[in-house]
Amino acid sequence: MSYSMSAPFDVKLMNVTATAMFAGVAVLLLAVVSWWALRHPAFSIARIVVEGELVHNNAVTLRANVAPHLTGNFFTINLKEAREAFEQVPWVRQAEVRREYPNSLRVILLEHEAQAYWGPDTGTSMVNTMGEVFEANVGEVEREGLPRLSGPQGSAADVLRMFYALEPAFKDMGAPPIDALTLRDGGSWLVQLDNGAQIELGGGKEQDVLQRIQRFVRTLPQITQQYQRTTEALEYADLRYPDGYALRLRGVTTVSREKALEMARRQAAAQQQDSKKTRPTEGRH
Repeated sequence: MSYSMSAPFDVKLMNVTATAMFAGVAVLLLAVVSWWALRHPAFSIARIVVEGELVHNNAVTLRANVAPHLTGNFFTINLKEAREAFEQVPWVRQAEVRREYPNSLRVILLEHEAQAYWGPDTGTSMVNTMGEVFEANVGEVEREGLPRLSGPQGSAADVLRMFYALEPAFKDMGAPPIDALTLRDGGSWLVQLDNGAQIELGGGKEQDVLQRIQRFVRTLPQITQQYQRTTEALEYADLRYPDGYALRLRGVTTVSREKALEMARRQAAAQQQDSKKTRPTEGRH
């Protein structure tokens, strides 16, 4: 028969004290090692690897411009802040920043691909393939013939989508390419072609606008042939009529002076009722 005796209180106290001291020393040692590691020059960011299809930026310039804004070393650097620093560079749409042991950062960049200018001629805004507006040096745009889109704030994606829908129709008609597309605050659309011609498309759903432009594209060549003209002679068209459209061609007068004055009076009366609508003073087809 065996008996177990509990350790005396002073022995227990010594054991607890020893354990606490050991744990404290271990924590202190870990803190010292961590402090040394976080501040040792060996872990400073010594290399930044930049990847991605870069057209308007290069890795050397990026590193030189962004590196002064990066703080901390391999362990302490804030990757979110580093990503935001790279995304502040012109033309950079998205950045992904990763650590690579022991002292490197790997950055994968995605640049904006410009599809159109955005806003007034004096601005520096552009629209990318996602319908996102970004700021850039327009002098660095490599593609020629980009259209200018404009509309209310937050409408860039809708305007770009409408441009994509309209572009094939004008191309099939043999008309000059679209130079500008504007979405007004009231929801109506205005197209300006490369030769300066303007076309009022009206408002409504996208399907309604496309139906009007398809009718216009289908019948315009027949009308221009009647006056021995081509679609290049188009100066102005108003598609906002429910059963047709008004048209003006260079060098063609299709109404008498009296009829033109009568239409002008009607137009003035209509403008008083709706200041956002206009009526041409030319013939109606």
